Amino acid sequence: MAQQELQRCNWVGSDPIYQAYHDEEWGVPERDSRALWEKLVLDGFQAGLSWITILKKRDNFRNAFNGFDPHVIAGWGEAEVQALLGDPGIIRHRGKIEATIGNARAWIEIEAREGFDQFLWRYVDGVALQPRFATQAEVPPSTTLSEQVSKDLRKAGFRFVGPTIVYAFMEACGLVNDHLVGCHCHDRVAAMKAG
Repeated sequence: MAQQELQRCNWVGSDPIYQAYHDEEWGVPERDSRALWEKLVLDGFQAGLSWITILKKRDNFRNAFNGFDPHVIAGWGEAEVQALLGDPGIIRHRGKIEATIGNARAWIEIEAREGFDQFLWRYVDGVALQPRFATQAEVPPSTTLSEQVSKDLRKAGFRFVGPTIVYAFMEACGLVNDHLVGCHCHDRVAAMKAG
């Protein structure tokens, strides 16, 4: 089947970068603690913007944020914030940059205590949720579960982790399989639900 004939989720559009992200990454269960943190940070930067904007800048973000190494970022201060505010390759938002530094510190605490991956995956008992939506209109912007995860993340010291951001993160990291049932990725991702 030709690439353009594949049925995808409605939000993807025709941008090859977006299509590759949808086909190869979105919804695939992520179990690496550091990678989960990176995706949560990027979802926080996406707040108020389109995901394609972040996706196109992702490599710049990785360079600017030292490969999203939370152990390095946790030690940053005003000098690094100022440098990042001057970097045109990323989203230059002081609140989001400062939140990333604080979130790195919060991640370190959770990672040391139980593992950030374990902390997140316990909300779904280690197995991705499978809602089986037929249309994009059925997909909620947030859920009771994303509200709870958001609340617990904030309690742990995270910022820019509201219920909508958290739900988008849960979709992206495969804690919930929101590929529409008619999407060519749905069944493949569903088969990965237990990691």
